[in-house]
Amino acid sequence: MAQEQSYDIPLHDIKPIVEVQEYSLYYFLGVIFVLALLIIALGYLIYKYIQKRNAFNLRKEHCRLLNSLDLKNTKDSAYMITSLGATFKDDSPRHKEMYENLTNRLEEYKYKKEVESFSGEVLGYIALYKEMIDA
Repeated sequence: MAQEQSYDIPLHDIKPIVEVQEYSLYYFLGVIFVLALLIIALGYLIYKYIQKRNAFNLRKEHCRLLNSLDLKNTKDSAYMITSLGATFKDDSPRHKEMYENLTNRLEEYKYKKEVESFSGEVLGYIALYKEMIDA
């Protein structure tokens, strides 16, 4: 008969299993969370930049329209200068005073069926008001 081998050998150098604290999963999740926040913040900044770049600027549009008016068409120009110039009248007290002065001078070119061309003085006031505008 074969002799049975015993597996109950006393082990003296092996210590019992000790629980090891492993934090690498928490570090990994923390890094992922911070990266996600950075990506979201960067996406938001890019979105705001594009939105601001493509935004319609009423002041710039009115300034462009004022500068492109055909002053030979006196009646329509007088109405347009009055309505478009109102955008800039509250910029400063000087703008407001100039706007009111200009609209008073344009009154004679509005409410009539037939009007003459702008006088040299009114053209000077219109040019001065256009130069004052900061769009």
